[in-house]
Formats: sequence, C-alpha cells, structure tokens
Amino acid sequence: MARNLLGGKHALITGASSGIGAAAARVFCEEGAAVTLVARRERRLAELVDELREEGHRAAYAIADVTRAEEVERAVATAVAHFGGLDAAFNNAGTGARQTPMHLMGDDTYDAIMDTNVRGVWNCMRLEIEAMLGRGGAIVNNGSTGGLVATPVAAPYVASKHAVLGLTKAAAAEYAAHGIRVNALAPGTTRTEMVERWLEGLPGMEEQLLKLALLPRAAEPAEIAQAAAWLCSDRASFVVGATLPVDGGWTAR
Repeated sequence: MARNLLGGKHALITGASSGIGAAAARVFCEEGAAVTLVARRERRLAELVDELREEGHRAAYAIADVTRAEEVERAVATAVAHFGGLDAAFNNAGTGARQTPMHLMGDDTYDAIMDTNVRGVWNCMRLEIEAMLGRGGAIVNNGSTGGLVATPVAAPYVASKHAVLGLTKAAAAEYAAHGIRVNALAPGTTRTEMVERWLEGLPGMEEQLLKLALLPRAAEPAEIAQAAAWLCSDRASFVVGATLPVDGGWTAR
C-alpha cells in the first residue's frame, strides 16, 4: 500500500536495473509515485516493471546509456509521454573501478568513470530540467562519500563524485528560482553488486571501512533509496543545493 510521500508524482530513475536504482523503483512506487526506470539492461528492467505492475504500481521503462545525450533525450521523452510530465528524477547511474595507484591507472579507466559519473549526470540533468521548466520539480544526484573526502587508489572515482556535487550546486543555484530543487546524496558503503565486486578483490577492506562509521555496518540499498525519495518529496521543500550523507556516520568522525 502506498505511503504517499510521493503521491501523484512521476519520477524517473536511472541505473534502475539493480542495486540502489532497483531499490528506489520499489520505494518510490510504495510511496505513491509513477516511475519510469532507465538503464541499459532491458531484460532486468522489463522484469522489474512487470513485478511492480503486478503489485498494482504504475511503472514503465526506457533503455538508455546515460553517457549518450540522444538516448537520455529519448528516455525523458518516453517518461513524459507515459505519465504526462516529470516531477522528480533520481540520477543514480554510476560506475567505479578496481582500486589502482594513480600512476598505474590508464586513460581508459579515467575516461570510463568520468564519462558515466559526470557526463551521465550532466546529460540527465539538462534534459530533466528542460522537462520540469514551467512546472517545477526535484532532482537528486547520487554521489558518494568519495565526493566529500578522498580515499586512496581511487583518484578518478573521487574526482568524478566531487564533480557530481559541484554540478548539483551549480544547477541548484541556477534553477531554484524556477521551482526546481537539485540536491545530492553521499552514500557510504552499500550492499550493491558493484560494491560487492569491488570488495571481492580487496580482502579486509570492508572491515576497515566499517570500523570508521558510527554505525559499523553497510547500508541496504533501500536505505539510500528512502533518502532519495524524501529529497524528491514536498517534505524536503526547503532543501536545495545540499548533499545529504547517508553513510552511517562515516564522514562525521
């Protein structure tokens, strides 16, 4: 049953085929939103949309690579066509790489991370904002604690997430007067497929990370999704240009 935090709103979620994005699809629907899910993996999107519809929710999907502006444009147009407008967006799509010293990291790794994490958010925000002009809305960009503090052997990822927070502030400063709120999340260690793959090659790393948090555990994807839903809702009406850490207190020390 919908809890109605997002009742009557239409939301677009990128990176929605797994992890935090898939969790956000469920949370946003449970909170009363109609959702358009965007990712590259059609089979997983189609399965998730079918599940949501079977539960009585309003859901659709669009296939897009966020690094390609023309594909994002089609996805936003699909979202608007399905539900008559766009009220909220959670730009969650992102990528990382195996931790490597900077002097050993190739340009291809740098380019891939920056293209997805920064250009992807840039592409999405520009087209989402265009759809929201004249009606208002809320955009949440998924950053990372790596956008607030530096960690070793992850230079391109840290740089990309700092850039996401900069883009968030810049867009907030430009479009708040148009009734469009732009904010960001900074999740800590979260149990997603990407994080699990990263930790597999780094024995002991998870324990080290968790020792630094005030709540010494990893987040579940739904916990990050719930924070995104709140920022997209009218209950966060005076929150703009902010970055909300959802990290168990990792950055509070």
